[in-house]
Amino acid sequence: MRTQGEVADTIPVPVRWRTAMQAALYGPDGFYVRPGGPGPAGHFRTSVHASPLFAGAVARLLRWVDAELGHPPGLDLVDVGAGRGELLVGVLAALPAQDAARVRPYAVERAARPDGLDPRIRWVAEPPEGTTGLLFANEWLDNVPLEIAEDGRYVLVAPDGTESPGPAVDGADRAWLERWWPGTGRAEIGRARDEAWAGAVATLGRGLAVAVDYAHTLAEGRPPYGTLTGFRCGREVTPVPDGSCDVTAHVALDACALPGAVLVPQREALGLLGVSGARPPLAMASADPAGYVRALASAGEAAELTARGGLGDFGWLIQPVGVAGWPG
Repeated sequence: MRTQGEVADTIPVPVRWRTAMQAALYGPDGFYVRPGGPGPAGHFRTSVHASPLFAGAVARLLRWVDAELGHPPGLDLVDVGAGRGELLVGVLAALPAQDAARVRPYAVERAARPDGLDPRIRWVAEPPEGTTGLLFANEWLDNVPLEIAEDGRYVLVAPDGTESPGPAVDGADRAWLERWWPGTGRAEIGRARDEAWAGAVATLGRGLAVAVDYAHTLAEGRPPYGTLTGFRCGREVTPVPDGSCDVTAHVALDACALPGAVLVPQREALGLLGVSGARPPLAMASADPAGYVRALASAGEAAELTARGGLGDFGWLIQPVGVAGWPG
């Protein structure tokens, strides 16, 4: 899925950034929907791709939600912005067989269903209504198209990435800037992300909704020059909205938060879910050499997922719907 919106999938020149992103990412030959492409994993590394420990942590979170819900007959797991379904495959593999048999997994994605995907996984364009369980959105909101402003004016962009000043920011976008990104300079208007997240959460009847993403908050300070960038084949590149690269910007997760939400860094969230980068005891090397090597590799993967200055700095926006806050 990644996102839906009222903006068009083809663009004249120049246009505001939200329109350009929509066309570049989700238009007829967009970066995320182009047939035969490698999917997100071919261009950038997410926590899902970094280690199966991440899927294992999500599996433990799902089991916690299951217990909070009283073990309903069916348990929904909705992966919003599912890529090629890697997270769902990993979670199903990490669950005990009796739990996996009760899970109804949904991959919410606008690209076509990949060949060979586990037939248990339902491939849908929108989050299903009235689900009971866990709605999880890993690096989805950063690809919801948004407007860019500079010195109080919309920024226009051509397909080659050339920018020019547009009309003055007005209406709801201006109100969002005044509340969430005050001051002059360059800013990324996250109102579309707020609405997308609220819409996804509204589909959840009971359970927990979690958004995981590159993030910043007003309390900690917004980035003075914004964060808009591109990725292609594992490298950061200039964000050119022509469909040749991912176009992404960090998420103002504090603005997305609904009443009752909790915002924590990934290193804290994963720590509570049993992911630790601690090295195994050295004595294990002689008592169980093979086990020591496996434990050392696992510790290295966990360290990457929780590292300061890296994946550990991602924000987890945790939204309870009819359940207790969360394991923390």
